[in-house]
Amino acid sequence: MGWFEAAIERALEPAMVVGARVSMLMVFAPFFGSLAVPRRVKVGLTIALTALLIPAYSPRVILSEVTQWPGVILGEALVGLMLGLAVHFVFDGVQLAGQVLGFQMGFSLANVVDPETEIDTPVIAIFHQAVALLIFLQIDAHHLMLRALGKSLDYLPPGTVLATPGTLEGMTRAAGGLLLVAVQLAAPVLIATLMADVALGFLGKASPQLPVLFVGLSVKNVIGFGVMMGAVVFWPGLLGRMFANAASTAERLLHLAR
Repeated sequence: MGWFEAAIERALEPAMVVGARVSMLMVFAPFFGSLAVPRRVKVGLTIALTALLIPAYSPRVILSEVTQWPGVILGEALVGLMLGLAVHFVFDGVQLAGQVLGFQMGFSLANVVDPETEIDTPVIAIFHQAVALLIFLQIDAHHLMLRALGKSLDYLPPGTVLATPGTLEGMTRAAGGLLLVAVQLAAPVLIATLMADVALGFLGKASPQLPVLFVGLSVKNVIGFGVMMGAVVFWPGLLGRMFANAASTAERLLHLAR
């Protein structure tokens, strides 16, 4: 009976450890963690990836006692969390830019249900998120995430993950980077609409009979959409660099967790 239990433990150990890392990535990574993806598909993909990565399982710490399991499982979950959130912060920045522009262009009341968060979100934010997701898939960034997941088993073997203060600080800095993403994407439209506000203000002073409040909203809509359509042309290159920076951020986070 002791031999049978030892065999079961040797078989379950890599599946549980690798599965913890894979499952956290599937929950927090863009596209893979989307609520639009059925749960059965997520579970099947998690099991398939775990089975494929088990041969790369080479723990540095032998789990000889049950008390070691919680720490190792939490460490593996932390790795998947860092890999997923590092890229997800880019999408959060894209959505934040859309929310700001929706308010600036007068679409703050035109909301639809976001399939990701299941809450009312401005239509401009939904548009931004959809374009970013299409670019994410077009440049095969989801393939890069899966490669990073596989290489993380060699770079950061199970049993060596440490939740150090540097790791938490790195996560905080990565989260702050979404503001930079939002500013870079929203800047052209924000500048154009702010200039329109200034021009309309001068027109209102020069001609008090002009209904600036009614005209201004339409003018800002036209200018905002025109500038946005022109700026979308540059999004593939810009978002490609942002996703590359997110991959570098994930690598730094893994280095801090060693």
